[in-house]
Amino acid sequence: MNTFSKFALLTSSTAALALASCAAAEAGESSASGELQITQKGEFEKPWAIEFAPGTAMLFVTEKEGVLKVMDTANGTSATVAGAPDVAFGGQGGFGDIAFLPSETGESVDGRTIYLSWAEFGEEGETRGAVVGKGTLACASMEDCALEGLEVIWRQAPKVSGRGHYSHKITVSPDESHLFVTSGDRQKMTPSQDNKNTLGTIVRLNLDGTPAEGNPFADEGGVTAQIWSYGHRNLLGIDWDADGRLWDVEHGPAGGDELNLVKKAANYGWPTRSYGEHYNGDPIADHSADDGFEKPAIWWTPVIAPGDMQFYHGDMFADWQGDALITGLSSQTIVRVEIDGETATEAARYPIDGRVRSLDVAQDGSIWVATDEGSVLRLSM
Repeated sequence: MNTFSKFALLTSSTAALALASCAAAEAGESSASGELQITQKGEFEKPWAIEFAPGTAMLFVTEKEGVLKVMDTANGTSATVAGAPDVAFGGQGGFGDIAFLPSETGESVDGRTIYLSWAEFGEEGETRGAVVGKGTLACASMEDCALEGLEVIWRQAPKVSGRGHYSHKITVSPDESHLFVTSGDRQKMTPSQDNKNTLGTIVRLNLDGTPAEGNPFADEGGVTAQIWSYGHRNLLGIDWDADGRLWDVEHGPAGGDELNLVKKAANYGWPTRSYGEHYNGDPIADHSADDGFEKPAIWWTPVIAPGDMQFYHGDMFADWQGDALITGLSSQTIVRVEIDGETATEAARYPIDGRVRSLDVAQDGSIWVATDEGSVLRLSM
Protein backbone atom coordinates (compact mmCIF):
# COMPACT_ATOMS: atom_id res chain seq x y z
CA MET A 1 0.00 0.00 0.00
CA ASN A 2 1.46 3.41 -0.97
CA THR A 3 1.97 6.34 1.40
CA PHE A 4 -0.93 8.33 -0.01
CA SER A 5 -3.38 5.46 0.60
CA LYS A 6 -2.27 5.03 4.19
CA PHE A 7 -2.82 8.72 4.95
CA ALA A 8 -6.03 9.17 2.98
CA LEU A 9 -8.28 8.16 5.85
CA LEU A 10 -7.41 11.34 7.73
CA THR A 11 -8.84 13.73 5.17
CA SER A 12 -12.49 13.11 6.08
CA SER A 13 -12.05 14.54 9.56
CA THR A 14 -9.83 17.59 9.02
CA ALA A 15 -12.72 20.03 8.64
CA ALA A 16 -14.29 18.84 11.87
CA LEU A 17 -11.47 20.03 14.09
CA ALA A 18 -12.95 23.52 14.35
CA LEU A 19 -16.03 22.19 16.12
CA ALA A 20 -14.20 21.14 19.25
CA SER A 21 -12.79 22.95 22.28
CA CYS A 22 -10.31 22.25 25.02
CA ALA A 23 -11.34 21.53 28.59
CA ALA A 24 -11.18 24.39 31.07
CA ALA A 25 -8.45 24.33 33.65
CA GLU A 26 -10.58 24.53 36.75
CA ALA A 27 -13.36 22.21 37.92
CA GLY A 28 -16.80 23.44 36.94
CA GLU A 29 -15.49 25.85 34.31
CA SER A 30 -16.40 25.20 30.70
CA SER A 31 -15.50 26.30 27.22
CA ALA A 32 -17.37 25.86 23.96
CA SER A 33 -16.82 26.08 20.23
CA GLY A 34 -19.47 25.25 17.68
CA GLU A 35 -21.83 22.64 19.13
CA LEU A 36 -19.53 20.98 21.67
CA GLN A 37 -19.18 22.22 25.25
CA ILE A 38 -16.59 20.66 27.56
CA THR A 39 -16.80 21.02 31.34
CA GLN A 40 -14.32 19.70 33.87
CA LYS A 41 -16.22 17.82 36.58
CA GLY A 42 -13.60 16.06 38.71
CA GLU A 43 -9.99 15.01 39.25
CA PHE A 44 -8.76 11.48 39.93
CA GLU A 45 -5.39 9.72 40.24
CA LYS A 46 -4.57 7.85 37.02
CA PRO A 47 -8.18 6.97 36.07
CA TRP A 48 -8.43 3.98 33.73
CA ALA A 49 -12.15 3.24 33.36
CA ILE A 50 -15.37 5.14 34.10
CA GLU A 51 -18.84 3.57 34.12
CA PHE A 52 -22.25 4.84 35.21
CA ALA A 53 -24.29 2.43 37.29
CA PRO A 54 -27.34 1.98 35.00
CA GLY A 55 -30.20 4.33 35.78
CA THR A 56 -28.18 6.52 38.14
CA ALA A 57 -25.91 9.55 38.23
CA MET A 58 -23.29 7.51 40.12
CA LEU A 59 -20.07 7.23 38.12
CA PHE A 60 -17.60 4.51 39.15
CA VAL A 61 -13.92 5.09 38.43
CA THR A 62 -10.98 2.70 38.59
CA GLU A 63 -7.67 4.34 39.46
CA LYS A 64 -4.82 2.42 37.90
CA GLU A 65 -2.82 1.93 41.11
CA GLY A 66 -5.69 -0.04 42.67
CA VAL A 67 -8.40 2.26 44.03
CA LEU A 68 -12.11 2.16 43.14
CA LYS A 69 -13.94 5.49 43.44
CA VAL A 70 -17.56 6.52 43.05
CA MET A 71 -18.66 10.02 42.05
CA ASP A 72 -22.11 11.54 42.38
CA THR A 73 -22.20 13.52 39.15
CA ALA A 74 -25.23 15.47 40.37
CA ASN A 75 -23.10 17.35 42.90
CA GLY A 76 -19.50 16.41 42.10
CA THR A 77 -18.70 14.66 45.38
CA SER A 78 -16.75 11.41 45.38
CA ALA A 79 -15.70 8.67 47.79
CA THR A 80 -13.56 5.52 47.86
CA VAL A 81 -15.22 2.12 47.57
CA ALA A 82 -13.68 -0.29 50.10
CA GLY A 83 -12.59 -3.82 49.26
CA ALA A 84 -10.73 -3.24 45.99
CA PRO A 85 -8.33 -6.03 44.99
CA ASP A 86 -4.55 -5.87 45.07
CA VAL A 87 -3.27 -5.15 41.57
CA ALA A 88 0.01 -5.59 39.71
CA PHE A 89 0.62 -1.93 38.98
CA GLY A 90 3.26 -0.96 36.46
CA GLY A 91 3.62 -0.32 32.76
CA GLN A 92 0.17 -0.77 31.23
CA GLY A 93 -0.96 -2.90 34.17
CA GLY A 94 -3.09 -2.10 37.18
CA PHE A 95 -6.79 -1.69 37.87
CA GLY A 96 -8.84 -2.07 34.70
CA ASP A 97 -12.42 -2.09 33.50
CA ILE A 98 -15.90 -1.91 35.11
CA ALA A 99 -19.16 -3.49 33.94
CA PHE A 100 -22.69 -3.68 35.36
CA LEU A 101 -25.74 -5.72 34.44
CA PRO A 102 -28.00 -3.41 32.38
CA SER A 103 -31.17 -4.81 33.99
CA GLU A 104 -30.07 -3.83 37.49
CA THR A 105 -31.39 -0.29 37.66
CA GLY A 106 -33.00 2.05 40.17
CA GLU A 107 -31.91 4.95 42.34
CA SER A 108 -29.65 2.92 44.63
CA VAL A 109 -26.49 1.03 43.73
CA ASP A 110 -26.72 -1.13 46.84
CA GLY A 111 -26.82 -4.85 46.05
CA ARG A 112 -25.74 -4.49 42.43
CA THR A 113 -23.54 -6.97 40.63
CA ILE A 114 -20.25 -5.47 39.49
CA TYR A 115 -17.55 -6.91 37.24
CA LEU A 116 -14.00 -5.58 37.48
CA SER A 117 -10.75 -6.40 35.70
CA TRP A 118 -7.17 -5.92 36.81
CA ALA A 119 -3.62 -7.20 36.37
CA GLU A 120 -2.32 -9.69 38.93
CA PHE A 121 1.09 -11.20 39.65
CA GLY A 122 1.90 -14.78 38.74
CA GLU A 123 3.17 -17.30 41.25
CA GLU A 124 6.52 -17.75 39.53
CA GLY A 125 9.07 -15.12 38.56
CA GLU A 126 8.14 -11.79 37.04
CA THR A 127 4.94 -12.94 35.36
CA ARG A 128 1.59 -11.19 35.24
CA GLY A 129 -1.82 -11.61 33.69
CA ALA A 130 -5.25 -10.05 33.46
CA VAL A 131 -8.16 -11.28 35.55
CA VAL A 132 -11.88 -10.53 35.85
CA GLY A 133 -13.65 -10.54 39.20
CA LYS A 134 -17.34 -10.57 40.10
CA GLY A 135 -18.71 -9.01 43.27
CA THR A 136 -21.59 -7.13 44.86
CA LEU A 137 -21.83 -3.51 45.94
CA ALA A 138 -22.85 -2.95 49.56
CA CYS A 139 -23.57 0.78 49.73
CA ALA A 140 -25.66 2.22 52.54
CA SER A 141 -24.54 5.59 51.18
CA MET A 142 -21.88 6.86 48.82
CA GLU A 143 -19.56 7.44 51.78
CA ASP A 144 -20.25 3.92 53.12
CA CYS A 145 -19.75 1.77 50.03
CA ALA A 146 -17.81 -1.47 49.70
CA LEU A 147 -17.21 -4.44 47.43
CA GLU A 148 -18.41 -7.71 48.92
CA GLY A 149 -17.74 -11.27 47.78
CA LEU A 150 -15.32 -10.22 45.04
CA GLU A 151 -14.00 -13.41 43.43
CA VAL A 152 -11.83 -13.95 40.37
CA ILE A 153 -13.95 -15.73 37.75
CA TRP A 154 -11.55 -15.60 34.77
CA ARG A 155 -7.79 -15.50 34.26
CA GLN A 156 -5.84 -14.73 31.11
CA ALA A 157 -3.76 -17.79 30.21
CA PRO A 158 -0.88 -18.09 30.43
CA LYS A 159 0.74 -15.50 32.68
CA VAL A 160 3.82 -14.12 30.95
CA SER A 161 6.60 -11.61 31.51
CA GLY A 162 6.16 -7.96 30.61
CA ARG A 163 3.71 -5.24 31.57
CA GLY A 164 1.85 -4.50 28.36
CA HIS A 165 -1.25 -5.33 26.32
CA TYR A 166 -3.50 -6.76 29.01
CA SER A 167 -6.58 -5.25 27.25
CA HIS A 168 -9.09 -6.75 29.80
CA LYS A 169 -12.15 -4.77 28.64
CA ILE A 170 -15.48 -6.26 29.73
CA THR A 171 -18.96 -6.13 28.21
CA VAL A 172 -22.21 -7.95 29.01
CA SER A 173 -24.28 -9.13 26.04
CA PRO A 174 -27.58 -7.25 25.52
CA ASP A 175 -29.58 -10.31 26.62
CA GLU A 176 -27.35 -10.64 29.72
CA SER A 177 -26.53 -14.24 28.86
CA HIS A 178 -22.80 -13.80 28.34
CA LEU A 179 -19.72 -11.90 29.37
CA PHE A 180 -17.20 -10.94 26.69
CA VAL A 181 -13.64 -10.06 27.70
CA THR A 182 -10.82 -8.74 25.52
CA SER A 183 -7.50 -10.49 26.12
CA GLY A 184 -4.47 -8.74 24.65
CA ASP A 185 -1.45 -10.43 23.13
CA ARG A 186 0.77 -9.24 26.04
CA GLN A 187 3.26 -7.97 23.41
CA LYS A 188 4.18 -11.57 22.58
CA MET A 189 2.55 -11.48 19.11
CA THR A 190 2.62 -15.11 17.92
CA PRO A 191 0.31 -16.53 20.63
CA SER A 192 -2.51 -14.63 18.89
CA GLN A 193 -2.46 -17.34 16.21
CA ASP A 194 -2.26 -20.23 18.70
CA ASN A 195 -5.57 -21.12 20.29
CA LYS A 196 -3.98 -23.21 23.03
CA ASN A 197 -3.90 -19.96 25.04
CA THR A 198 -6.17 -16.92 25.37
CA LEU A 199 -3.62 -14.22 24.48
CA GLY A 200 -4.76 -12.11 21.54
CA THR A 201 -8.39 -13.22 21.77
CA ILE A 202 -11.90 -12.23 22.76
CA VAL A 203 -13.40 -14.77 25.15
CA ARG A 204 -17.11 -15.50 25.59
CA LEU A 205 -18.12 -16.65 29.07
CA ASN A 206 -21.17 -17.34 31.14
CA LEU A 207 -21.83 -14.71 33.77
CA ASP A 208 -20.01 -16.87 36.30
CA GLY A 209 -16.86 -16.96 34.16
CA THR A 210 -17.19 -20.50 32.80
CA PRO A 211 -16.87 -21.12 29.04
CA ALA A 212 -20.17 -20.47 27.25
CA GLU A 213 -22.01 -23.16 25.37
CA GLY A 214 -21.81 -22.67 21.61
CA ASN A 215 -18.30 -21.23 21.56
CA PRO A 216 -16.59 -22.17 18.28
CA PHE A 217 -13.81 -24.28 19.80
CA ALA A 218 -15.74 -25.70 22.74
CA ASP A 219 -14.97 -29.30 21.78
CA GLU A 220 -11.24 -28.71 22.30
CA GLY A 221 -11.74 -28.03 26.02
CA GLY A 222 -9.37 -26.13 28.32
CA VAL A 223 -8.91 -22.43 27.78
CA THR A 224 -9.51 -22.94 24.04
CA ALA A 225 -13.18 -23.49 24.87
CA GLN A 226 -13.41 -19.87 26.02
CA ILE A 227 -12.36 -18.31 22.70
CA TRP A 228 -14.84 -16.45 20.50
CA SER A 229 -12.40 -14.75 18.09
CA TYR A 230 -8.61 -14.48 17.79
CA GLY A 231 -5.73 -12.89 15.89
CA HIS A 232 -6.08 -9.68 17.92
CA ARG A 233 -3.37 -7.40 19.30
CA ASN A 234 -4.33 -4.93 22.06
CA LEU A 235 -8.09 -4.43 22.28
CA LEU A 236 -9.03 -1.40 24.38
CA GLY A 237 -12.64 -0.84 23.35
CA ILE A 238 -15.61 -3.19 22.94
CA ASP A 239 -19.33 -2.43 22.63
CA TRP A 240 -22.64 -3.42 21.03
CA ASP A 241 -24.35 -1.53 18.24
CA ALA A 242 -28.11 -0.99 17.99
CA ASP A 243 -28.49 -4.24 16.05
CA GLY A 244 -26.83 -6.26 18.82
CA ARG A 245 -23.56 -6.73 16.96
CA LEU A 246 -20.26 -6.67 18.85
CA TRP A 247 -17.41 -4.41 17.75
CA ASP A 248 -13.88 -3.87 19.04
CA VAL A 249 -11.20 -1.23 18.56
CA GLU A 250 -7.57 -2.17 18.92
CA HIS A 251 -4.07 -0.79 18.67
CA GLY A 252 -1.98 -1.63 15.67
CA PRO A 253 1.82 -1.56 15.92
CA ALA A 254 3.39 1.47 14.17
CA GLY A 255 0.21 2.27 12.25
CA GLY A 256 -2.83 0.15 11.57
CA ASP A 257 -5.22 0.84 14.46
CA GLU A 258 -8.43 -1.09 13.73
CA LEU A 259 -12.18 -1.02 14.28
CA ASN A 260 -13.52 -4.56 13.83
CA LEU A 261 -16.93 -6.18 13.66
CA VAL A 262 -16.44 -9.17 15.95
CA LYS A 263 -17.53 -12.48 14.43
CA LYS A 264 -17.65 -15.99 15.83
CA ALA A 265 -14.46 -17.99 15.13
CA ALA A 266 -12.99 -15.15 13.05
CA ASN A 267 -9.21 -14.68 12.82
CA TYR A 268 -8.18 -11.01 12.55
CA GLY A 269 -4.67 -11.73 11.36
CA TRP A 270 -2.26 -10.40 13.99
CA PRO A 271 0.73 -10.67 13.73
CA THR A 272 0.69 -12.24 10.24
CA ARG A 273 -1.20 -9.34 8.65
CA SER A 274 -1.57 -5.69 9.68
CA TYR A 275 -1.93 -2.29 8.05
CA GLY A 276 0.96 -1.13 10.25
CA GLU A 277 4.59 -2.13 10.55
CA HIS A 278 6.83 -3.16 13.43
CA TYR A 279 8.26 -0.40 15.61
CA ASN A 280 11.77 -1.14 14.29
CA GLY A 281 10.55 -0.53 10.75
CA ASP A 282 10.30 -4.17 9.72
CA PRO A 283 7.35 -4.62 7.37
CA ILE A 284 4.20 -6.61 8.07
CA ALA A 285 2.17 -7.79 5.09
CA ASP A 286 -1.00 -5.75 4.53
CA HIS A 287 -4.30 -7.60 4.38
CA SER A 288 -5.28 -8.91 0.98
CA ALA A 289 -8.59 -10.16 -0.34
CA ASP A 290 -7.41 -13.78 -0.38
CA ASP A 291 -5.45 -13.91 2.89
CA GLY A 292 -8.19 -15.76 4.82
CA PHE A 293 -8.29 -13.23 7.66
CA GLU A 294 -11.15 -10.99 8.77
CA LYS A 295 -10.57 -7.39 7.63
CA PRO A 296 -11.11 -4.27 9.75
CA ALA A 297 -14.12 -2.08 9.00
CA ILE A 298 -11.79 0.94 9.13
CA TRP A 299 -8.14 1.43 10.04
CA TRP A 300 -5.87 4.36 10.81
CA THR A 301 -2.30 5.27 9.84
CA PRO A 302 -1.12 7.51 11.52
CA VAL A 303 -2.64 5.93 14.60
CA ILE A 304 -5.36 7.38 16.80
CA ALA A 305 -4.18 5.21 19.76
CA PRO A 306 -7.66 4.12 20.91
CA GLY A 307 -8.35 3.97 24.65
CA ASP A 308 -12.06 3.07 24.69
CA MET A 309 -15.12 2.87 22.44
CA GLN A 310 -18.86 3.17 22.84
CA PHE A 311 -21.81 3.45 20.48
CA TYR A 312 -23.83 6.58 21.10
CA HIS A 313 -27.46 6.10 22.09
CA GLY A 314 -28.79 9.29 23.64
CA ASP A 315 -30.91 12.38 23.06
CA MET A 316 -28.39 15.20 23.45
CA PHE A 317 -26.45 14.58 20.22
CA ALA A 318 -29.35 13.46 18.05
CA ASP A 319 -27.31 13.33 14.83
CA TRP A 320 -24.85 10.90 16.41
CA GLN A 321 -27.29 8.05 17.02
CA GLY A 322 -25.59 4.73 16.36
CA ASP A 323 -22.16 6.27 15.76
CA ALA A 324 -19.08 4.79 17.42
CA LEU A 325 -17.22 7.20 19.69
CA ILE A 326 -13.57 6.21 20.07
CA THR A 327 -11.27 7.88 22.58
CA GLY A 328 -7.75 8.72 21.43
CA LEU A 329 -4.66 8.60 23.63
CA SER A 330 -1.72 10.03 21.67
CA SER A 331 -4.18 11.69 19.26
CA GLN A 332 -5.94 13.42 22.22
CA THR A 333 -9.29 13.28 20.47
CA ILE A 334 -12.67 11.67 20.36
CA VAL A 335 -13.10 10.11 16.93
CA ARG A 336 -16.68 9.73 15.70
CA VAL A 337 -17.25 6.91 13.22
CA GLU A 338 -20.42 6.28 11.21
CA ILE A 339 -21.39 2.66 10.59
CA ASP A 340 -23.08 1.37 7.43
CA GLY A 341 -23.54 -2.38 7.49
CA GLU A 342 -20.07 -3.83 7.91
CA THR A 343 -18.18 -0.73 6.75
CA ALA A 344 -17.23 2.36 8.71
CA THR A 345 -16.32 5.95 7.88
CA GLU A 346 -14.67 8.53 10.11
CA ALA A 347 -17.07 11.48 10.42
CA ALA A 348 -15.24 13.89 12.73
CA ARG A 349 -12.60 14.38 15.39
CA TYR A 350 -13.01 16.43 18.54
CA PRO A 351 -9.77 17.49 20.27
CA ILE A 352 -9.57 17.06 24.05
CA ASP A 353 -6.93 18.49 26.37
CA GLY A 354 -5.28 15.21 27.36
CA ARG A 355 -4.89 11.54 26.52
CA VAL A 356 -8.51 10.33 26.45
CA ARG A 357 -8.63 7.02 28.29
CA SER A 358 -12.29 6.13 28.92
CA LEU A 359 -15.80 7.17 27.90
CA ASP A 360 -19.39 6.62 29.02
CA VAL A 361 -22.78 8.18 28.23
CA ALA A 362 -24.97 9.61 31.00
CA GLN A 363 -28.76 9.32 31.23
CA ASP A 364 -29.21 12.81 29.78
CA GLY A 365 -27.13 11.89 26.72
CA SER A 366 -24.07 13.87 27.74
CA ILE A 367 -20.72 12.19 27.16
CA TRP A 368 -18.27 11.75 30.03
CA VAL A 369 -14.59 11.05 29.50
CA ALA A 370 -11.53 10.48 31.68
CA THR A 371 -8.01 11.45 30.69
CA ASP A 372 -4.71 9.92 31.72
CA GLU A 373 -3.84 13.28 33.24
CA GLY A 374 -6.65 12.77 35.79
CA SER A 375 -9.56 14.88 34.52
CA VAL A 376 -13.15 13.72 34.25
CA LEU A 377 -14.93 15.86 31.66
CA ARG A 378 -18.53 16.27 30.56
CA LEU A 379 -19.26 16.88 26.86
CA SER A 380 -22.60 18.47 26.08
CA MET A 381 -24.43 20.69 23.63
